[in-house]
Amino acid sequence: MKPDMRDEDGCAGIEDIPVQHTLSVRRWRRGTMSTEDDRLAEEMPVALEYNGISHAVMLATPADLEDFAIGFSLNEGIVERASDIYDISVEADEDGITIKVEIATGAFAELKARRRALAGRTGCGLCGAESLQDVIRTPPPVQSTASFDPSVFDNAFAALHERQALLHETGATHAAAWMRADGALAILREDVGRHNALDKLAGALARGNEERASGAVIITSRASYEMVLKTASIGAGILAAVSAPTALAVRLADVTAVTLAGFVRSGSLVVYTHPRRLLLP
Repeated sequence: MKPDMRDEDGCAGIEDIPVQHTLSVRRWRRGTMSTEDDRLAEEMPVALEYNGISHAVMLATPADLEDFAIGFSLNEGIVERASDIYDISVEADEDGITIKVEIATGAFAELKARRRALAGRTGCGLCGAESLQDVIRTPPPVQSTASFDPSVFDNAFAALHERQALLHETGATHAAAWMRADGALAILREDVGRHNALDKLAGALARGNEERASGAVIITSRASYEMVLKTASIGAGILAAVSAPTALAVRLADVTAVTLAGFVRSGSLVVYTHPRRLLLP
């Protein structure tokens, strides 16, 4: 059943779209069956339109959608800078959400020249790419002065877990967060899709005043190629993930000068590229 997102006048109100849904479920535990309420993270189609032209449809959590639009536009190379985005409007109906983005004429001309159809799915950031050239992109090497003692990641990931409000309610979301040079978490974004969470973080960073050269991105998922690509597009020098990277992600991190750490757990991590930014013995 599609959620009803219309207000009293029959129009959709984006501020009324819930990010979670409560459902009565039957739970079996240690031989006993009980009825209780369970909370599910909301997931719905989110279409991105640029200057009136549909470009992509992703499945995402309906929160922080302006951040998502900005971060997606930057990370996908649709615009070079946030100032190329002139306006963002978000509309909802019974089929989902449409984000209408107005971008600079030059950026739109380039987008039309290389336009392709995308069909996004949770956990799949390359669905719909039409050629190999559409998939593999290499941003310039990052210029980062970040330097951290590996022990700071313990506190950072602990704080990340504590602040994942939607995860605590539903158990279904990933998170991406920005860690400042002092180890404090400045920004956190959640989504059912790990790529979406990082796009939302990128958008929030583009709208804020964080010093990107000295910070790090931390994520609650594996470090795939796209997670490294988005980190490099942000200009961050470090990507720390709780799970493993892929071989392609390691190769991209190497050429983009991103310090890639995986299996970041209490008291341990594995460094795959550019270890100079971690103060290792």
